[in-house]
Amino acid sequence: MSNSAIQDDLATLQRETFDYFIHEANPANGLILDKTEANWPASIAATGLALTCYPVGVERGFMSRRAAMERTLATLRFFWNSPHGPEPDATGYRGFYYHFLDMQTGRRAWQCELSTIDSTFLLAGALAAAAFFDANTQDEVEIRTLADALYRRADWRWAQDGGETVSHGWTPERGFLKYRWEGYDEALLLYVLGLGSPTHPLPSTSYA
Repeated sequence: MSNSAIQDDLATLQRETFDYFIHEANPANGLILDKTEANWPASIAATGLALTCYPVGVERGFMSRRAAMERTLATLRFFWNSPHGPEPDATGYRGFYYHFLDMQTGRRAWQCELSTIDSTFLLAGALAAAAFFDANTQDEVEIRTLADALYRRADWRWAQDGGETVSHGWTPERGFLKYRWEGYDEALLLYVLGLGSPTHPLPSTSYA
């Protein structure tokens, strides 16, 4: 296969991958399906990945900056204003969000856990969007304001549940999960965000 053919295939793969976040979405709240199966809920990790993909889409000419801004703003407004508390049918609690959410209502699905790692991907996406949308317009200022507010709301110290490391999650029915994020894995991003929190930072010992 020639180099140009490989580049063409890669470009097609990139575009079709990006299109997942366009087509498998609820534009009203920004939620993204976890997978394309009937009656499947949204994933907050997929939603966070969408927030990082929209700027890439703008740079690649896949979507307009205006369309990306509208999707991003709808997403961040939803998470900031959604039901947030210890109730079992809320969207999130203590600044973290349930792993799976109903695509339409945005409420907790399947009695799933409040996921610290999936919330990390969501927050990282919000912060990536805040870095990209840097114009001094009302909408882009609101994106930066909401992303910062969401990041500040995450209570990383609470998520430690009295230990050095961060718990995998929490449910209103059973409390904290027994598993913790230890070792080198995707939780590197979790600890970077947790250590850098301006409101509820993790201690440096948790990283070690």
